[in-house]
Amino acid sequence: MAVRDATLREPAPQTLRRHRILPTRQRIAMLEALRDTLQTHISPDQFHRDLTEKGQRLSLATVYNTLNQFAAAGLVRRIGFGERIWFCTDPNLHHHYFNESLGTLEAMNEPFPLPETLPSAPAGTEICGIDIIVRLRNV
Repeated sequence: MAVRDATLREPAPQTLRRHRILPTRQRIAMLEALRDTLQTHISPDQFHRDLTEKGQRLSLATVYNTLNQFAAAGLVRRIGFGERIWFCTDPNLHHHYFNESLGTLEAMNEPFPLPETLPSAPAGTEICGIDIIVRLRNV
């Protein structure tokens, strides 16, 4: 369930409990900040700066760990590209554009492009997702 959907009407502690996450002060503050942000793709570093500006006293490690925990629970989607990591507030399947000139990530609104053929998954595994990132450069 996306951070911004119907769970907005649900108190943050209840949302966290429903996703089997212990609702600590830090986790509640982070979930509420994710609900309030206008950004849909956040880097942990920028999110940490935003939280600090709002008076939240959290270590950068706590921000990274909590965002990863939210991603594991399906509240956000973790997107890694090279050495960079973003968290998308919409965990539903969609692809992205990465602007190399600006270092920004944005959702691709067009129909989902899929490869013509996919290799078979190795024995004992299944394909659980395909991530396509189209790299852009300002001209």
